[in-house]
Amino acid sequence: MSGFVGVLVSDPWLQSQFTQVELRGLKSKFLSSKRETGHVMVGDLPPLMGKLKGLNQVVTEQEIADILAESYPDTSHELDFEAFLRVYLDLQAKAATKLGGAKNSSSFLKATTTTLLHTINESEKESYVVHINNYLGEDPFLKKYLPLDPTTNELFNLITDGVLLCKLINVAVPGTIDERAINTKEVLNPWERNENHTLCLNSAKAIGCTVVNIGTQDLVEARPHLVLGLISQIIKIQLLADLNLKKTPQLMELVDDSKDVEELMSLAPEKMLLKWMNFHLKKAGYKKPVTNFSSDLKDGEAYAYLLNALAPEHSSSATLEIKDPGERAKKVIEQAEKLDCKRFLNPKDIVEGSPNLNLAFVAQIFQHRNGLSADNENLTLSQMLPDDIQDSREERAFRLWINSLGIVTYVNNLFEDVRNGWVLLEVLDKVSPGSVNWKQATKPPIKMPFRKVENCNQIIEVGKQLNFSLVNVAGNDIVQGNKKLILAYLWQLMRFNILQLLKNLRFHSQGKEISDSDILNWANNKVKDSGRTSQIESFKDKNLSNGLFFLQLLSAVQPRVVSWKLVTKGETDEEQRMNATYIISVARKLGCSVFLLPEDIMEVNQKMILTLTASIMYWSLQQPAGSSEQAESAAEASEVSADENGEDRSSVAESMSNLAVDDAASDITMGE
Repeated sequence: MSGFVGVLVSDPWLQSQFTQVELRGLKSKFLSSKRETGHVMVGDLPPLMGKLKGLNQVVTEQEIADILAESYPDTSHELDFEAFLRVYLDLQAKAATKLGGAKNSSSFLKATTTTLLHTINESEKESYVVHINNYLGEDPFLKKYLPLDPTTNELFNLITDGVLLCKLINVAVPGTIDERAINTKEVLNPWERNENHTLCLNSAKAIGCTVVNIGTQDLVEARPHLVLGLISQIIKIQLLADLNLKKTPQLMELVDDSKDVEELMSLAPEKMLLKWMNFHLKKAGYKKPVTNFSSDLKDGEAYAYLLNALAPEHSSSATLEIKDPGERAKKVIEQAEKLDCKRFLNPKDIVEGSPNLNLAFVAQIFQHRNGLSADNENLTLSQMLPDDIQDSREERAFRLWINSLGIVTYVNNLFEDVRNGWVLLEVLDKVSPGSVNWKQATKPPIKMPFRKVENCNQIIEVGKQLNFSLVNVAGNDIVQGNKKLILAYLWQLMRFNILQLLKNLRFHSQGKEISDSDILNWANNKVKDSGRTSQIESFKDKNLSNGLFFLQLLSAVQPRVVSWKLVTKGETDEEQRMNATYIISVARKLGCSVFLLPEDIMEVNQKMILTLTASIMYWSLQQPAGSSEQAESAAEASEVSADENGEDRSSVAESMSNLAVDDAASDITMGE
């Protein structure tokens, strides 16, 4: 369906060790490193390999260098891509040995995708199953399949149709997916399953998950390490949702004065959770700062102090007198359950320092008893924080877009994280390869302020080379955190990326630039050619607010994707919201990676309207002629066969499975 050409390796065995998504990611990192110096040498590998899945936080750069020295004593030895892959496999094997073969667990921030380290953490799996049972047990569709037995692999069997993950995303961030767009029949054909998985992955990106290394085929096959990696990210987002000043203004109590508020606002949620924990531990007399959710919590002392401080009625200093760490951990969990904290871990998980489950446990404690006072002064100060709704929505969209590109740095707070320039240089290099002079860039942490200015000056210079409008804009404006200028720059960067992608698809042979008007004309012609009469004059046409034009456009590029019985006339605010929510979910279900909100359609936000239209156009132009009709007829044939036979086993269904969008091509992300 997609015409996607994968990364090819001459050695069939080496090719078989990686999925296409993994090869694509590794190839990108290899080429990015090669662009900096013109070659990749053994001496370049330790910092590069140290960031890769399965090696990050498992082996240090020095350990990697020592391992490499055994095979490559000459650090100036140049490597090609296949040698790079072999080194990676060798390091993975060494890392697995170091872990004892089966202790590696999926990361909350990045889903594990290494091929050799396909081990999963059973405790994590069991905890996630319990979480799913608790939150989705009464779901109208899923309740006939729940509860799942945590000790079995039932979870992976239920994952294959895509419904559970879509529902779990809505638990984490309610309203992300219009559940009317989820295919929820008893028996789904391959097209419908693929649509659910595509909807899931694009929606996961839209709430902040990193899914660049996960494809729809991985979910169809229910690869355990990838499934658990995605579930862990979704649950983390749910558990940490209140760890910000907007949701919990009482967090202002963690800082001494207003000068520290800016730093507090820039903290990632897990860092905020650590700060909150240390705040209470210090008041309780605990001397050691907790810097992680693993080794610092193994002895259970920090938990005992924390619960004594937050819930003295359920706790006792006797917990600290228990010598055996396992028994102390057991007592800690019993005390937390009296606060109605759901059991996310067992004593063994505390003693072994499971980072994901400890983080989930601390987040549960925070949700049920944060111990912060409703001080009027703090609440007033938090209310004084700037809250430009339009800026906030655009910040969200750009932040999620950046994180979807698969760059190394993860952005938590856009306006703070871009100020040293490094993130924007990474994005520029992603959307315009070779545009950044890495020899003139300084990587964080950056102690000297002028280095930040140098980074940001290069950002402005590259922007001018890309014909951005940057009159009277200097690098120091980014360093100073000028929100309006940062948003203006990012919009031009996103728009450039969109137009380049479309140019490469449609006008490559003629070398013609594509413009906003080309996108507008394409959309109008597509709707007209489908027999509809709706037309728009511009991307700020107020008629777009009812959503009908976009639904007609989506139906024009893929007739079966819109269920018209669910569409309203869009005459009231509520009807407009229903249509807008449905549009976003249908677009994601189709394969478009979009980050706008229903309000952006209802209020006709010109920038977000353009990105939505361009995303639909980008998807449509990737499809071979006649593919929409083929998909529709094949799906209908499969449904007839399923109805007749009671199950989806027709030859048509099998042929459709072969035609399903492959995992890499279905991940339609601006910038890939």
